[in-house]
Amino acid sequence: MEKELSFGTRCVHAGEGHNPFGAHATPIYQTSTYVFENAEQAEAAFSGGPGYKYIRSAPNTPTHAAFISKICSLEGGPAGLAFSSGMAAETALVLSMLQKGDHLLATDVIYGGTYGLFSTLLPKFGIEVSFVDTTDRENVLSSLKKNTRLVFLESPANPTMTISDIVEIGKMAHEAGAMLAVDNTFATPCFQRPLGLGADVVVESCTKYIGGHGDLLGGVAVGSEKAISAMRRTAALAGATMGTHEAWLCLRGCKTLHLRMQRHAENALHLAQYLEGHPAVEKVNYPGLSSHPQHALAARQMSGWSGMLSFEVKGGVQAGRNLMNNLNLCSLAVSLGSVDTLVEHPASMTHAVMPKEMREKMGISDGLVRVSVGIEDREDILADFAQGLDKI
Repeated sequence: MEKELSFGTRCVHAGEGHNPFGAHATPIYQTSTYVFENAEQAEAAFSGGPGYKYIRSAPNTPTHAAFISKICSLEGGPAGLAFSSGMAAETALVLSMLQKGDHLLATDVIYGGTYGLFSTLLPKFGIEVSFVDTTDRENVLSSLKKNTRLVFLESPANPTMTISDIVEIGKMAHEAGAMLAVDNTFATPCFQRPLGLGADVVVESCTKYIGGHGDLLGGVAVGSEKAISAMRRTAALAGATMGTHEAWLCLRGCKTLHLRMQRHAENALHLAQYLEGHPAVEKVNYPGLSSHPQHALAARQMSGWSGMLSFEVKGGVQAGRNLMNNLNLCSLAVSLGSVDTLVEHPASMTHAVMPKEMREKMGISDGLVRVSVGIEDREDILADFAQGLDKI
């Protein structure tokens, strides 16, 4: 049996090299439709047979196919779909898995856009939604219902970096007749592979670490053939297809994912340690710190800590604003996973859609600052935060 290629090698080589002209880099197949040799070939393609037919329907283009082949290799799943955004991937997931009368159980610490989708759109379709603290497995067990069809986790969670036990919650979900989906955007397959831990579907915002350079919008879902097949029709009808150029950018971004993630994680750990010892900082949330309440669990199901952290500054929201307004190297912006360091204020930006009482219950205080630590030289990042904290 041949030795399986290592993760970094698969980042570079998986899905590559399959084009008729021998191009070293996978080309951008900039076409919206395909020409058939005869009516019989067209009928076979539209009846579920092999071949490309139209960019909105999977398989989309050979560029998309190469990206999907690569990301499936990295996530460890047999099938995948590329979407116009991470939110498009989540929308296709819930609309294909759930129907009127079903129940969705979701982690309470969750991206603001996901919260908006689950809390405002799904109830219009008669789908019941519960947000629970999934760091406590007993909460999950007691919240599962006879009509629960999907459990959705975000781990590490945005923006408090809480960790949920994917293995144990997966077992609970399956025993209850539900599927488990995990948002793996923060960890990426470089540091966590939920499908190998028992999840049925993994979703990611490719806008973040997969693309890695802050210049694209995209999403992806990877999972069992059964789960992904259920999503294909919804994805095509919703028109949520990833653009061809974006698919090519994701394909290129994956080639350096392992290198970037190691640098992101190294820088984030040093920044977290620095902030934890700073007198102006109340609390630091980073799974790589021994002070993190789920550090041991994170060490079991993750191979690294990623580049995301959050922290509370003493003095509340105004102190946080003063800090962000006085940073020079780091940029004040939403999103994450870019090569440069980004900071944002969840309570007034990414999670402003949530009621204040829910934010506070989840640990999203008005003084919480989220940082997407970049790959700059570590000393420059630390120096920028040091001078910014001195001015708050």
